[in-house]
Amino acid sequence: MARLYIISGMSGAGKTQALKIFEDFGFVCVDNIPVQMIVDFIDISKKYESIAVSIDSRAGEHLLRFGDFLEALKNKKINYKIIFFNASDSIILRRYLETRRCHPSGKSVSEGIKQERRMLDNIFSVADEVVDTSNLTIGELKKVISVLADIKQSEKQYLNISVVSFGYKYGIPNDADIIYDVRFITNPNYVHELKYKTGRDKSVQKYIEKQKEFKVFFNEFSKLIEITLPGYINEGKSYLTIAVGCTGGRHRSVFTSEKLAVFLKKKKYKVKLIHRDILWGYNNGKN
Repeated sequence: MARLYIISGMSGAGKTQALKIFEDFGFVCVDNIPVQMIVDFIDISKKYESIAVSIDSRAGEHLLRFGDFLEALKNKKINYKIIFFNASDSIILRRYLETRRCHPSGKSVSEGIKQERRMLDNIFSVADEVVDTSNLTIGELKKVISVLADIKQSEKQYLNISVVSFGYKYGIPNDADIIYDVRFITNPNYVHELKYKTGRDKSVQKYIEKQKEFKVFFNEFSKLIEITLPGYINEGKSYLTIAVGCTGGRHRSVFTSEKLAVFLKKKKYKVKLIHRDILWGYNNGKN
């Protein structure tokens, strides 16, 4: 195993969000694992290159054995890094008030914060890194973690983009973040020799591309997508779905999605291309 990150911190300081970010970076993550089980878990997980486990106040009295746990890691020559996520009491209190959640201690939030700081003091005192999230956005937190975890990728690689073509007659994709309607393009479905082809066929692509409005549209559309993507990254978004729709989801939306996917890949983004309804015409004998 190449690396182990021990994630701890105050409830309400972003520890759970941090663990999700580690997971987005490809780590095997376990939340609230019992302290006494961690060494055994690591022994059976050596095939994984990167592991992040969280330990917090929910461990209760087992936190008293945290020093023994670290000693066991050293004896097994397991390299680890402890990252403690913290925030000011006032910020944590405000976050609890905004979410209206109960403190895990079962006490009032103010009392719970004081108790939790005492319980976690032995972890805080040996932490390799302390991250104060009081004024961090999700996007900024992701950048901090990428540095601490030595993630070798560009900011563009933080965002996983799915480009989905679909047919409006079969419904809009439920997970779409951005939806664009390309039904303004003249439909190849009404050209006999193109009817049962798709936007992947050269003849359909030529038919669409020769339309002047398509070229103007795609230049502006692709620029708009390119301009907005950095904003999604700065806001900490990990997954973005761009859905492109036409009537049947076989011609216009397919070609536009193919072209957009190529454009984004050239810009060094991670892109997954999905043609949701491309087979409907073959199954039904109609578009």
